[in-house]
Amino acid sequence: MPAATPGTPSLLRAMNDRAALDLLLTHGPLSRTRIGHLTGLSKPTASQLLARLEAAGLVVATGTDGGRPGPSAQLYAINPRAAYVGGVDVTPGRVLAAVADLTGTVVASHEVPYTEGADAVDQVTEALGGAVKAAGLHRSDLHRAVIGTPGAFDPQTGRLRYASHLPGWHSPTLLDDLAAALPMPVEYENDVNLAAVAEQRLGAARGHGDFVLLWNEEGLGAALVFGGRLHRGWTGGAGEVGFLPVPGRPLVRQVTRANSGGYQELAGVEGLPRLAAELGVEAPAAPTPYAPEAPDALPGPHGPEVAAAAALLARAAAAPEGAHLRFLQEYATALATGLASLVAVLDPEIVVLAGAAISAGGEPLRELLEAELAELAPSRPRLVPGEVLERPVLHGALESALAATRDEVFDTSR
Repeated sequence: MPAATPGTPSLLRAMNDRAALDLLLTHGPLSRTRIGHLTGLSKPTASQLLARLEAAGLVVATGTDGGRPGPSAQLYAINPRAAYVGGVDVTPGRVLAAVADLTGTVVASHEVPYTEGADAVDQVTEALGGAVKAAGLHRSDLHRAVIGTPGAFDPQTGRLRYASHLPGWHSPTLLDDLAAALPMPVEYENDVNLAAVAEQRLGAARGHGDFVLLWNEEGLGAALVFGGRLHRGWTGGAGEVGFLPVPGRPLVRQVTRANSGGYQELAGVEGLPRLAAELGVEAPAAPTPYAPEAPDALPGPHGPEVAAAAALLARAAAAPEGAHLRFLQEYATALATGLASLVAVLDPEIVVLAGAAISAGGEPLRELLEAELAELAPSRPRLVPGEVLERPVLHGALESALAATRDEVFDTSR
């Protein structure tokens, strides 16, 4: 079908169709009358719109709004089966995949252990294939997939950078090999960037166009969002703040060989048990992974270093006094030391604090960090806790895939 031109009836229909579809995504099932009211369309036009979307397979009738005075009205909703997407979260410990329908509901997931030396393509196809099978689908049913990894694929070379701790993922032909093995369009994104996408779409950053997400789990990183869009940098490495030189630690030279830097060594999870021991904070006898309850929880614990650090912080935050308070204060100072540089350069509206090793510190840690940042940075952005606590990288991958898929599927002008 020829592309619509400005002012033509087909363009206006497509705009109305997209507005109605977005309303159904936001509000859930709606009646024809309610859609007409929210869009400003007449009842006949709203009826034609719904008939058109139902014929296209994008909308389904879901029942009636019984219980209200007068005749029951037919309700309409997005057809969840109109398209499916896949998301993959890769860490040095495991490869986790999930499938979501067009409404964003996760319908299945599957995890495989990350085996050093194993073929990266095989691990991705096994994880994604397992999730697809659990959903009762075929891989060809997926409209698109997004894969999240530590580091970033350099857009100039196609090679993974900033992630030497992910062996098996540095082949110069990896992207071509994955494209050949998977029957759907595939995109790749940094894991912390995807956590920011999850917070932007589902969590603490909704309605905010300029924000920084500070993340601390297996690595210390940041995601930068300006004007509602991720800033990735020339090589995809924007936000690799673990490499920042910071006061309090010697300069780390040849950082790409060390896969570390001053900020990582100052505030990363690996140093927290040592700091706790120096301050007399007793470690839990058998720390368990920090995994807040969530109705859409997906399987897979954090690694042992993250679990140990999060358990220490959770214990300190539960009784923030004495040695526990000193531990939280030291950690807040370490985090603020690097965060102050980001705030001075970027001046964000808010800073989202995310990742298990920050989230476990809760409000006591956030208040101490806010006080420290006020001393060290010229501006004072509001610090907010991340809200997507369970598998934010995977949810960000699914949300990223859904955004592109909805743009394509909902374009009724084609």
